[in-house]
Amino acid sequence: MIETARQVLRNNDRGFYTVPTKGLYPFQWNWDSALSALGFAHFDEPRAWTEIDTLFAHQWDDGMVPHIIFHQRDEGYYPGPDVWDTGREVPTSGITQPPVAGFAVRRIFDRAQDKTLAAERARALLPRIHAWHQWFFRCRDPQHSGLVAIIHPWESGRDNSVDWDDAFQRVPTDGVLPFNRRDTSHADPAHRPTDEQYKRYIWLVQRFRGLGWDNAALHDASPFQVVDPGFNAILIRSCADLAALAEELGEPRIAAESRAMAERGIAAMETLWSAARGQYLCLDRSIGRLIDSPSVGGLLAAFAPLPPGRVAALARRIGSLAEHCRYLVPSHDPTTPEFDSLRYWRGPVWLVVNYMIADGLEQAGQVELAGRIKADSLRLIRQSGFAEYYDPNTAEPCGGGQFTWTAAMVIEMLETHAGAGDAPA
Repeated sequence: MIETARQVLRNNDRGFYTVPTKGLYPFQWNWDSALSALGFAHFDEPRAWTEIDTLFAHQWDDGMVPHIIFHQRDEGYYPGPDVWDTGREVPTSGITQPPVAGFAVRRIFDRAQDKTLAAERARALLPRIHAWHQWFFRCRDPQHSGLVAIIHPWESGRDNSVDWDDAFQRVPTDGVLPFNRRDTSHADPAHRPTDEQYKRYIWLVQRFRGLGWDNAALHDASPFQVVDPGFNAILIRSCADLAALAEELGEPRIAAESRAMAERGIAAMETLWSAARGQYLCLDRSIGRLIDSPSVGGLLAAFAPLPPGRVAALARRIGSLAEHCRYLVPSHDPTTPEFDSLRYWRGPVWLVVNYMIADGLEQAGQVELAGRIKADSLRLIRQSGFAEYYDPNTAEPCGGGQFTWTAAMVIEMLETHAGAGDAPA
């Protein structure tokens, strides 16, 4: 299984970056790259560092790292660089994605065989990653709450989650220029976001483009401002990991500033806790109200170094979901009417999310449940291959095939956890 996973990474390797999968996603995606580097690191450390270096080579001057880098033309994806029109020499999108790079860099550094190379590459990346983290709190937390908002569903990585439905209704569709989606030619339309959702996605892109991609203005100009606990957990974990890495590399200022951002974020996460749901919920910042949507975003919070009691509660919540599906962790509660086992982020299982939840649970001592999640992940691979995502009941593969970060997570799980591949099929 490891060798097959490595071959998936090789097939999607473009020399200095990887594409998530041929056809559906022909460019470099932000959090895909950082997580894929974890897989490369097990058999080609220089290639893993190059993946992240390439991502940060296209960081904006204000610190933002865009969610797509368009290294070459490809008409098979919409919206392409002409729609974004960000004015970059190498075209990029104008929004960002979950900042998992800080976590990935620390993990690759800690287990590196080539310590000299690791120190050199990590030291060069350290200020860049720190600048990105600072950008979040400067541009996406204008009220200094300790938590940041996403201003487009694509930033979350969970594009059409049920979490966004109500807030997304405030995004108009008037004035959206005609467009021709390409994703539905590569994947089953029943598995993808709807046309109505796509119109709103594009309205936001047009709105931000009309403001010249001025990150000082975009937050307040967006009718969609949502504080996602999963997104913030990734930022908090990356800040905490960057603090530890900076200390080891002799950068006390970055260490102190990163630790302070993480601590503020952990304290502020309490404002998103729902005792009734037993998990964290998103906050619709525009109206100051929690969104009562029990999605995996609130469970992904376990990835952050939260108080043990909160992680234990999340473990109980995940355990209750296991009673209603065959494979953990569904991206939405299967007992709710909104659950859709096949549609993008409204029910299916994603191995990258499973990996981060399991890692956070392990860090907090919830080893048994973490093992169940990893075992379920590998059972999905055995049954359905390296798909983008899976039906949590039937294991039906959905979205793109031969998916890079799915393969990377398989390598990560098998190489770092002896016996993980021994779970029954």
